[in-house]
Amino acid sequence: MKVMTVKRAGEGNIIGWAFAMPALLGLFVFNLGPMLLSGYYSLCDYSILGTPKWAGLKNYINLLNGSMGNFWIAAKVTALYAVMAVPANLAFAFMIALLLNRDMKGRAVFRSIFYLPCILPAVASSFVWILLMNPDFGLFNTLLEWLHLPTSYFFWGKDSVLPSIVFMGIWGTGSTQVIFLAGLQDIPRVYYEALQIDGGNAWHKFLNITLPMISPTLFFNLVMGMIGALQVFGQAYIITEGGPNNASLFYVYELWRQAFKYMDMGVASAMAWLLFFVVLLLTLLVFKTSKKWVYYEGGDER
Repeated sequence: MKVMTVKRAGEGNIIGWAFAMPALLGLFVFNLGPMLLSGYYSLCDYSILGTPKWAGLKNYINLLNGSMGNFWIAAKVTALYAVMAVPANLAFAFMIALLLNRDMKGRAVFRSIFYLPCILPAVASSFVWILLMNPDFGLFNTLLEWLHLPTSYFFWGKDSVLPSIVFMGIWGTGSTQVIFLAGLQDIPRVYYEALQIDGGNAWHKFLNITLPMISPTLFFNLVMGMIGALQVFGQAYIITEGGPNNASLFYVYELWRQAFKYMDMGVASAMAWLLFFVVLLLTLLVFKTSKKWVYYEGGDER
């Protein structure tokens, strides 16, 4: 009987590994394998059309001392964008989630409308924004003129291109809104009722219940938003091509140019690994500080 049980357990393990094999193969072939290969390429002089030649830390040194491409310009632009975009996206998504969490007619319709931009193709939505922000005949400048306010060059202005891209990104925060909404709906209503009995007003409810209870969701959205902001690419590729005058030369766009425009895969791989370590360090920093502002039900620190 024991032998039969062991035999069936062994057969079950084989079947389990067989079902897991496609996912494991995908992990090694499409994720882990290319990562390790790019780590090797980052230590080589490697053009796509040539053969990798070992160069040690040459690519990293050239990038960090500013002698290779526009590394520091791209890093500065991306950092500035992240500082503007992450708080703006979180604040807007949280505000909309608060509104969509209220009891009102047509709530499901409004939720669908605010989520809709997330499922639109990036190229199509980018061209819509190009038309809206066209400095000559765009709707935004038309409205500004009608209100007797100064017009803007938007994507075509050195000082206005990043705020314009940030504003465009706010429009597509539907996924963040849904996550915030799920966190808000998970807050027990009894807490609000107890505070109301004690004489608390709407501000007391928000400050003492909503914010602490939503802090794990805020923490998750902060980490994901920060990672996404440091990897922004589509806007520069589709709309600005890094211009004007490198004002929207995002890091990943510069990485793409090094790899596929200048055919320097070694430098591009080094840039990718530098970005990986920066994202890793920032994520660890956020996790370290989360103990001071993230609260879990029951008071347990995680």
